[in-house]
Amino acid sequence: MSASPDSTAAGGGDPDNTRLILRGLLKFLIPSLIGAGMFLVPFSTGDTINIGMGMLADGLQAWLGDALPAIATLVLCTSVLLTLYVKAVKPSWSREGTLNELFDVAPLWTLMRALGALFALMTYFQIGPEFVTASFTGGVMLNDLAPVLLTFFFFAAILLPFLVDFGFMEFIGSLVRVPFRKIFGLPGRSAIDATASWMGSGTVGVLITTQQYERGFYNRREASVIATNFSIVSIAFALLVTSFIGINHLFIPFYLTVVVAGLVAAVIVPRLPPLSRKPDTYYEPVGCRLVEEHSGSQSLFRYSLGMAVARADKAPGPRQLVRHALLNVADIFFGLLPLVIAIGTVALILAEFTPLFTWLSYPMVPVLEWMRVPEAAAAAPATLVGFADMFLPAVLASDIESELTRFVIACLSLTQLIYMSEIGALLLKSKIPLKLWELVVIFLLRTAITLPIIVVMGHWLVA
Repeated sequence: MSASPDSTAAGGGDPDNTRLILRGLLKFLIPSLIGAGMFLVPFSTGDTINIGMGMLADGLQAWLGDALPAIATLVLCTSVLLTLYVKAVKPSWSREGTLNELFDVAPLWTLMRALGALFALMTYFQIGPEFVTASFTGGVMLNDLAPVLLTFFFFAAILLPFLVDFGFMEFIGSLVRVPFRKIFGLPGRSAIDATASWMGSGTVGVLITTQQYERGFYNRREASVIATNFSIVSIAFALLVTSFIGINHLFIPFYLTVVVAGLVAAVIVPRLPPLSRKPDTYYEPVGCRLVEEHSGSQSLFRYSLGMAVARADKAPGPRQLVRHALLNVADIFFGLLPLVIAIGTVALILAEFTPLFTWLSYPMVPVLEWMRVPEAAAAAPATLVGFADMFLPAVLASDIESELTRFVIACLSLTQLIYMSEIGALLLKSKIPLKLWELVVIFLLRTAITLPIIVVMGHWLVA
C-alpha cells in the first residue's frame, strides 16, 4: 500500500488503517533518525567536533593505519587494469548497466585512471621525480587525502540511503521550501545538503547533490548551484585550519565570518553567469520527480509528514540497499578516487614547483594593499592557490606574521569551495553539467565576493 500526503491526516477509527499509518511513520522515522544522527548531528570528541559517520571513518582509519596508502594504491591499480581489460576484451558482465558505465569509459577518463595509478605507485615506492613523490605533492594525495576518502566514502555510501531514501529530505524540503526558494532559488531539500556539508564534509554534500540530481530531485541549475555554493568544508576541517595557522583563539569570529561571507556568496553567485544560464531541465533518464508544493487545507507540518511517509513507503528493500551501497562504493573507489589523485597531484605540482599561482596572483597585491591587508605580497598567492587544494592557503600563510592577514586567508580558503584536489574532481566526474572553465569562473566569483566581506569583518573582529 502506498501512503499519500492525506493518509496521515485521517486515521479514522479503522484499526487496520491505524496500524498501517503507524507502520508508515516508523518506516520514515527510524531510518531517517539514523541518517540524521550519522550525518547532521555534531559531537564533541576531545578538542574537535565530528559527526557519527566521521567517527566511524576515523575509527576505521585508525584500525587500518599505515595500510591505507597501500590499499589506495591497490584500488587505483585495480581500477585501471579492469578498465583496460573491459575496453580490450568486453566481457559479458560489462556490456550493459552500472558496470558498463563504471569501466567502459571515454579515453580521457582511462588516461586519468592510469595517471592516478602511476602517481600512487611512484609515491608509495618513492620511485621517480621528486615533484611527484614529494611529501607535499603525491604524498599529500596518497598518504593524507586518499585514506580519508577511502574511509569516509565507504561509510557515506552505506549510510547515505538512510538520509535520502526514507522521506527525511521530503519532510525537511516541504517545511523549508518557501524560504529556500525565496532566498536561494532552490528546493527546500537542499537544506539537507548544506547541513551535511557543514557538519560533515563538502565531499558528502557533493555526493548527496549528485545522487539527488541523477534521481530527478534537482534540475541542472539547482544541482550546479548547490554543489558549488553549499559544499563547504566541515567544522572539523575549519578547526584544523585555525590550529595550523595559529588563530585557534579566534575560532568563533573566524567561523562567523565564514558563515556570513558564504551565505552572501550563495545568494549572489547563482544569479550570475555561468550558473544563472544553466537550464531548469532535469536529468533525461529520470525526468522531474520533485514534489514540495503545499496545497489543500492540511497544515504544513502534516503535509510534510505525509510526503515523508509516502516516500518511505517506496524506499528500496534491504537487498536493493545493499546492492546500491556496493555499487556506490565501487563507483567511488574505482571511478572517483583515481580522478582525485590524478587531478590533485597535478594541481599540487603546479602550485609547489612552478611560479604559476604567484604569477596569477600579481593583480591581487594592489587589491590587498588597497584593503589595508598587511604583508599583501606574501598573502597574494594564498588567495588563489586554494583552487588547487583547500589546505594550501593555510600552508602558504602559516609563516605570515600578521594575525589579521592569516585570519583573512584562512576564512577565504573556506569560502572559495572549488578545490580541484577534491570538490573540483568530484564535480568533473559527476553527471552534473559543470565544465572546468565554469569551475574557474565560479571560484573567481566567490573570491571576489567573499574577500571584501572577510576583510571588513577581519578589521572589525581582529585588528
